[in-house]
Amino acid sequence: MSAARSEMRERLNARLRIDPATTAVLAIDTHRGHLDPEIATMPVAADIAADVVESSRRLLAGTRAAGVATAFLVMNNRMIDGRSEYLRNPWWQAIEEVRESLTPDLPSTISGHNLVGSPQTEVMPELAPTEDDAVINSKHRLSSFIDTDLESWLRARGIETVLLIGINTNTCVQCAAFEAFNRDYRVVVVSDCVHSMYGADLHEFGLDNVARCIGWVLSVDEVIEKLEQHASEGSAQEEAAGVR
Repeated sequence: MSAARSEMRERLNARLRIDPATTAVLAIDTHRGHLDPEIATMPVAADIAADVVESSRRLLAGTRAAGVATAFLVMNNRMIDGRSEYLRNPWWQAIEEVRESLTPDLPSTISGHNLVGSPQTEVMPELAPTEDDAVINSKHRLSSFIDTDLESWLRARGIETVLLIGINTNTCVQCAAFEAFNRDYRVVVVSDCVHSMYGADLHEFGLDNVARCIGWVLSVDEVIEKLEQHASEGSAQEEAAGVR
């Protein structure tokens, strides 16, 4: 990133405020189909998966403690008339027909990915949803918004800021970032809680694209700092009001 763009990012980051009451974590495809190397059908490299899960666990511990809402978006692949619905997509069908893998260095399957009811559709146990979290299983493509009730859930809770985590940085996460931006949400991608099975180059591209075009890219530590800053400012305002 150029010096000018870095300065822009620093100025925008300094301006950002995160209010827990109007913020939600959107955990996008943090499921075993990507992140559990034992059974993943579209795997992220094992060491990267472990880092993403640990960073996400740490983020959720902080956001839940601050009262930030959480929704898990889980991709599900339905069998329709004995055929994977994913093969209706011309690109995915072509990948299967030429026996290519979407993961550059690891085997993967499109038609067998995250079949409804399979263990792959389970959220990683380290991030297990609580009774207060929403779990949205109606995500059937890269979009977290199309044909799901995510937007109604966000509107019902009065959400203005979304913290995006999950897989893949350059596809489902970036898609959610664009769709949230187009709906006038404040978009934050948590950099150490995302990665890509497509390769580090596209992961970095996804982060850079968001940071330069549509939203904020912060680390877990930076998000927690923003939440602490909000709490501190709130306490200061209460003290000032009490003095008066």
